[in-house]
Amino acid sequence: MNTPSHADHGSAHADTFVRDHLPPVPLQPDLLLGMPSLRFPARLNCGWELLEGGGSLDRAQRTAVLSPHGVRWTYEQLTAVVARVVHVLTEDMGLVPGNRVLLRGANTPMLAAIWLAVVRAGGVVVATAPTLRAEELAWVIDKARVSHALCESGLRSELESTGRVPRTMFFRGGAGAEGGLERAMADKPDWSLPVDTAATDPCLIAFTSGTAGMPKATVHSHRDVMAACNSFPRHVLRATGDDRFIGTPSLADTYGLGGLLLFPLHIGASTVLLDTSSPRQLARAIGEFRATVCFSGPARYQAICADPTPYDLASLRECVSSGEALPTETRRRWKQRTGNSVIDGLSSAELLHIFVAMRGEEAWSRPGAIGRAVPGYLTAIVDETGRPLPYGQVGALAVKGPTGCRYLDDERQQDTVRNGWTFTGDACWADEYGFLYHHSRTDGPVSGSGLPHGSHAG
Repeated sequence: MNTPSHADHGSAHADTFVRDHLPPVPLQPDLLLGMPSLRFPARLNCGWELLEGGGSLDRAQRTAVLSPHGVRWTYEQLTAVVARVVHVLTEDMGLVPGNRVLLRGANTPMLAAIWLAVVRAGGVVVATAPTLRAEELAWVIDKARVSHALCESGLRSELESTGRVPRTMFFRGGAGAEGGLERAMADKPDWSLPVDTAATDPCLIAFTSGTAGMPKATVHSHRDVMAACNSFPRHVLRATGDDRFIGTPSLADTYGLGGLLLFPLHIGASTVLLDTSSPRQLARAIGEFRATVCFSGPARYQAICADPTPYDLASLRECVSSGEALPTETRRRWKQRTGNSVIDGLSSAELLHIFVAMRGEEAWSRPGAIGRAVPGYLTAIVDETGRPLPYGQVGALAVKGPTGCRYLDDERQQDTVRNGWTFTGDACWADEYGFLYHHSRTDGPVSGSGLPHGSHAG
């Protein structure tokens, strides 16, 4: 079942700023949506689909989100919290579909609920890392024309210093005091209808910075979110509803958003959200919560391997790494300590999540490879004119798939998307089996965690 049908497949956005500032059609990526799992209806709201899509009745009492501060919400409870936030947004804060809502907070169940509520209400999430300072926040607010903000109480000073965003509410962090949002939610209904958004309506603006120049604002739709859920996790990770996810990247980062919120909810699994994520805290939480799937980066995997503390990591069965090179030695030591091989992935904010990946068992026989295209994606190595190059010859990495790059009002779109292909800014070569090998980094997109793809050179 999907969101209610609508005779008019046009946008539900009353505020059309984002749609009006998308790239012109000739500069937009060609999207590959032919696989059965990538065919979506014209009307789609990912905030509804992730919580109440197919099979959701069977998981109402299953655990959805947990935290080290005692929060343990079932899917039914999470859906109720989301509904109350929707009512606050629309009734108290005047949100209309298409408005941009800045989110600022550490990884907590409340931040996850707010993310889902914004897209359910037809808004566009503008998630920001807790580390951003006032000057950086001001730039993001101006670029995205942010109209609303929901901010963790302990992070309010930098946001208030911008002097922007007239409609703002604050919420409790992991162990903080109750905020205005919680008080406003107290008398709201625990049920809400999703806005009948078009599948192509924007729902997320993810900011990333290149190796030089100003940050870029990448725009993704409700369909993009669901396409990401049906790509890497379905064909490479192969998790199930019995898994428990955990990890360290921020929900403001597309790598963290997918791995710690979108992917587990899509399959009815549970996720542990850590508001602090040092290697020691991650390792302890894996044992405490019996986590089975971990999303992190090489530095934390290496740090845990170097720590002689006998952490209980026996529950883990899949571990994913992205954002920088996964050294062979780290892969070997992690396998030795946990018995698990790490899945290495190449991700970017432009493509939303991982589009090139390599399972651990493949890595041992192909040293230096960074992986091959995730099913649903195509990769090509091309010369400066866009012509495909033979195997073994270095050229620019170009990607097509169910997601692609759309910058918000940015002339750099013409450099990143050419003839429908998204150019990642990596120089690579490919072998005859489709495995890619990194050669060098060129100017262009960066990984979903804000790190250059060139760091995958290994």
